[in-house]
Amino acid sequence: MHICVMGCGHVGLVTGGCLAAIRHHVICADRDAERVRLLQEGRLPLYEPHLNELILRTSAEGALTFTADAAGAMRSADAIFLCIGVPQLENGESDFAALDSAAIQIAHAVDSPKLIVERSTVPVKTGEQLKHLLRVTTPNPLAHFRVAANPQFLREGTAVDDFFHPERVLLGLDDAESEATLRQIYAPILQQDFHCPIHSESCPPRKLPELLLASVRSAELIKQASNAFLAIKISYANVLADLCERLGGDVQEVTHAVGLDPRIRPSFLQAGIGFGGERLPKDLRAFCKMLEAEGVDAGIPEAAEHVNLTRAEIFFQKTERSLWVLKHKKIALLGLSHKAGTDDIRSSPAIDLYKRLTAAGALVTAFDPQAISNAHAAFPGLVSCRDAYEAAERADALLILTEWDDFRVLDWPRIRGIMARPLVLDGRNLLSPHFMKSLGFEYHSVGRPD
Repeated sequence: MHICVMGCGHVGLVTGGCLAAIRHHVICADRDAERVRLLQEGRLPLYEPHLNELILRTSAEGALTFTADAAGAMRSADAIFLCIGVPQLENGESDFAALDSAAIQIAHAVDSPKLIVERSTVPVKTGEQLKHLLRVTTPNPLAHFRVAANPQFLREGTAVDDFFHPERVLLGLDDAESEATLRQIYAPILQQDFHCPIHSESCPPRKLPELLLASVRSAELIKQASNAFLAIKISYANVLADLCERLGGDVQEVTHAVGLDPRIRPSFLQAGIGFGGERLPKDLRAFCKMLEAEGVDAGIPEAAEHVNLTRAEIFFQKTERSLWVLKHKKIALLGLSHKAGTDDIRSSPAIDLYKRLTAAGALVTAFDPQAISNAHAAFPGLVSCRDAYEAAERADALLILTEWDDFRVLDWPRIRGIMARPLVLDGRNLLSPHFMKSLGFEYHSVGRPD
């Protein structure tokens, strides 16, 4: 099928590249001409495992193209996927300006019936507003718009695999024609009968994903409710970590046992310095605002948000207690992205800690396998290093802030020998306390005995 993807951010590029890989004809459009130029040259503006090679391969095959002029792509498309974010204003309200602009562009460009698919996470009732706006602004009497919701469940760091092998495909629909079109688009994924381009021929067979059909409004709510619940699980694990530190327990032993219950499951029960990124904090705040607006008690998600907002401060205080004085102390940060597998530093707890430490007068050095360039762009004064060893040289403390596997396998005896003081504060519980103690480190983590 012919598909137009509006927006060349993380969601748009993963969606466009993966749809092209399962043999659809995809044009990705973005109003940022410079971004489009880079993509046409084969240069991605972000890091996501497997995405670069996927984009290069599908572009070389002619299945995927990029343009800053979306009008022609819209007119020839069987479906238009809206991968346009709805950011938040300072007061917590949703900013629909970019989505409104895209809708008006579609309304004026399209001259035949079209399926419009919400792909990015949007507030409930956005589909209805979108359909109304398209209808009242189109000047063409032949244009007729159907609106569906297809919320993405793409995790940064595993987004390509999440697309090809999802646990569920959620379609929010209000008419049979939209269902038929989306079933045809997702047929290779639903049947798992395609060659996965990121795995070898020996890739084991995967379980068929579950197809979930709902109304547009329910699908929008499902996505927001899912993200809010994941945020609540993380914050609950962090509350348990605080309790373990006071009672002498080990939060990893507790959450492991709790997660074995099939009603709970272990994913997202990891204690640490909190969640970040562009999506989860924003989606949780939007969910709280929606509950408040509808007169529903928002106490549980608001408590989860409060817990998360305190995590960086708690870890900062732990660092301050360990060093006694922060001013003029050299502190090495390992990790700046909000999670492993991405270069995204938006709302990153690591960045929050960087700002707190520099404000306290600490001399901060940093290393991240992927996020250094983004961090430099946001903080030109950041002292970045080529690797973890350079960052740790003569450091008074080393803070592990992102759970990159690279950090697990560092030569820790070497680091012990080059630090001014062998103090490690592990904000992601990445390492073994027993192992670090055996090497002579003063080691502190989250919710585990020192």
